[in-house]
Amino acid sequence: MLPLQSLVECGTKLWLDSVDPVEVSRALGFGVTGATSNPLIVADLIQTGRFNADLAAFMDAGSDDAAVVWLLTDRLVKLAQAAFETTWTRTCGDDGYACFELDPLLESPEDPLTVAERTARYVALAREWSDGQKNRMIKVPATDAGLAALEEIVAAGIAVNVTLIFSERQYKAARDACWRGAQRLKVTDAFKSVYSIFVSRLDVYTESYVPSLSSDAQGFAGIVNAKRIWESNRKFWASKALRLKQEIIFTSTSTKNANDPVWKYIEAFAGSDIETIPPKICDALQASDRMFKRQVDMMPPADVVAEIEAKIDMAKAEDLLLDEGIRKFAEPQKALLALIARNRTLRMSGASSPPLTLPALS
Repeated sequence: MLPLQSLVECGTKLWLDSVDPVEVSRALGFGVTGATSNPLIVADLIQTGRFNADLAAFMDAGSDDAAVVWLLTDRLVKLAQAAFETTWTRTCGDDGYACFELDPLLESPEDPLTVAERTARYVALAREWSDGQKNRMIKVPATDAGLAALEEIVAAGIAVNVTLIFSERQYKAARDACWRGAQRLKVTDAFKSVYSIFVSRLDVYTESYVPSLSSDAQGFAGIVNAKRIWESNRKFWASKALRLKQEIIFTSTSTKNANDPVWKYIEAFAGSDIETIPPKICDALQASDRMFKRQVDMMPPADVVAEIEAKIDMAKAEDLLLDEGIRKFAEPQKALLALIARNRTLRMSGASSPPLTLPALS
């Protein structure tokens, strides 16, 4: 048995943190059953130059720069949907999704829209990009506007992945909004919601902002936080008698500390719900001899948990991490739009168009 096979067999669903068609095809052999996308993922794919012909075709058809980005995103997600459609059908809609993230520039500080206007835009975009897509899941951020949009989106019968969740407050607000939307459906048989908890970024935060954490506790805040939310989610939905599972996605599980083993976070959440995994981590885990067993319901020692809960101000952490998360998705989108504009100008002038390259984020 290989490591990823052991992870799946103990109860974890694996979704690839990529919609690269080549990587999706490879991941099927690892037992991966879904995929996620975001602006960084799409930007990285465009950066390879492999999709310049697609970009040129969209431009030649008269699409403006923003439309080009979304048309390519749509195409990539559709290809991933096709790869996982068999899983979606076999599980009657409980698995086998490819995720499509809505426009991150709606949360840009430069955007003049009010929260209410952003909320309305999220609802409109969710309807537009989910239309006719049976195993597409729409990603909505757990910002004020995104949270306010969830009830209407779910009530429209759209499967949602609530992303950029760092705190239990965000999770509960998202969960309650989704449940309100579900209760407005004529039938709830197809209601599907998942909640993406960003794990390792909280540990990066505590290293910088909570240096008083002991060596035993430092590096485990993300695990404690996510497991608390997982338990809350399990208890809430247990009484709802729904056909499909409403699940946690454990994401941002790549280690940031060079001293941590690559499987640190992956192993901690083994045994239930969904974990996203980038292609490079798939390869690293498969090359290891690590076998996984259920640990999702096992907390660190009680004194470590108590220290983490006593010393971390989650409201402050949420504010900083959410702002950072918005920037990490918005900045690549801005750079990508600028580079597509440059590519268009070069093509119109008759000059050769080099592969698009994006500046690294600080």
